[in-house]
Amino acid sequence: MDNTLNPKFDDLIKIANMKMPFGKFKGVALIDLPEPYVVWFHANGFPEGELGLLLAQLYEIKVNGLEHLFTPLRDSDT
Repeated sequence: MDNTLNPKFDDLIKIANMKMPFGKFKGVALIDLPEPYVVWFHANGFPEGELGLLLAQLYEIKVNGLEHLFTPLRDSDT
């Protein structure tokens, strides 16, 4: 089964709290990345590895307007 369409709970926690490691939005939590930035990755290719998988899952979350579901998953210091 494609993990992009069936994320694990741990992936959702990471999306809520993991910081973008590079680029214009370095240090921004993945869930807080602007939708056009995530759409750009979708159109041009996601990075390799775990970050790419998380960004692909984030794309589905953003285009479906589900960001509000991540509020309870955030670390208390974000």
